[in-house]
Amino acid sequence: MATSAKAEDEAVTNFRTYLRIPSVQPNINYDECVNFLKQQAESIGLDFKVYSVTAGKPIVVLTWEGKKPSASSILLNSHMDVVPVFPDKWKHDPFGAEKDKDGNIYARGSQDMKCVGIQYLEAIRRLKKKNVRLLRTIHVSFVPDEEIGGIEGMKKFVTTLDFLSLNVGFAMDEGMASPNEEYVLFYGERSIWHLHIHCPGSPGHGSLILPDTAGEKVRYIIDKFMDLRQKEKEKLQKNPQLKLGDVTTINLTQLQGGVQSNVVPPELTVVFDVRLALDVAHTEFEEMVNKWCREAGEGIYVEYEQKCPIVDATKLDKTNPWWLAFKAECDKMNLKLVPQIFPAATDSRYIRGIGLPALGFSPMNHTPVLLHDHDEYLNESIFLKGIEIYENIIPALANLSDPQ
Repeated sequence: MATSAKAEDEAVTNFRTYLRIPSVQPNINYDECVNFLKQQAESIGLDFKVYSVTAGKPIVVLTWEGKKPSASSILLNSHMDVVPVFPDKWKHDPFGAEKDKDGNIYARGSQDMKCVGIQYLEAIRRLKKKNVRLLRTIHVSFVPDEEIGGIEGMKKFVTTLDFLSLNVGFAMDEGMASPNEEYVLFYGERSIWHLHIHCPGSPGHGSLILPDTAGEKVRYIIDKFMDLRQKEKEKLQKNPQLKLGDVTTINLTQLQGGVQSNVVPPELTVVFDVRLALDVAHTEFEEMVNKWCREAGEGIYVEYEQKCPIVDATKLDKTNPWWLAFKAECDKMNLKLVPQIFPAATDSRYIRGIGLPALGFSPMNHTPVLLHDHDEYLNESIFLKGIEIYENIIPALANLSDPQ
């Protein structure tokens, strides 16, 4: 008699179902995500609520009330949206959640970060099946638009009375895959500055040598930024203890202006993506940029698309009982944690920005970093292991006696 194939774990099936919802930027209709999460709440036995801070941008919160509802709660956050795909570059349908013979599940969002949202829920499902009761209330949030800055999502939500009513004391959010045995833990983020530097100049015919041209000014500005970029690059190369999040990164991302090849334009604009390290004084950096602009010539001005303030990192020491509880549980599981400053940006910055401690952690080791990449995938065994990890971490945090 032929042996039947092993049945797929229900958690994996739920994960793949969620991945098949094409909540891809831009212009997302989140209804299918909301309906899926409502079904999950009903099947697990969690309270379900949808908050609206911006029309068409729902914030979904599933709640497991603790034995002491007055105690500050734990927020487990994830985002519903994913970045665009180039289907011709994928060997599998990017929204098919296809699983190969090795158990690799291919889909946009498999690492960033639909995996984590489902892992939260499946860990809670397991705990409830064991009749576990926790001291603190757990809120599992699914937010919109993180991939485009979270402006209409978490950034607004943390300023509302609805968020205040959740009584959050500590939050967890996304991290990143690790290709080796280690698990990366993020406790802070650099400040994003997107600068549009407008360089006006003398227009005219392309055959002339005109004074004070936009091109000359742009060259000066680019040289200054790129010289600083090189210094930061060398700093990273010379010190193996430093990670990307420890230095300031600078990238020229756009050049704008001009009408045709034989016309000297009246203005050129250069755009830089700058991520300021935690040790950079923002006022001094801005003064330096303004000085460069004055040196480059008359009329130059800076427009900030983003200019994020300094946000204090979450402390990883004895003053933070949440960290101590998290670390102790990871030590019990023999997880090798590597604390870092997150090199990009997540919704954690808005949570930390209102004074709450937050850690970024995605339990994905032995996994190549493929967020935003073609053929993004997560192996089902790694996914299931992540559920086990949260099944231990969540009670450790939720049963912590009040740290205040």
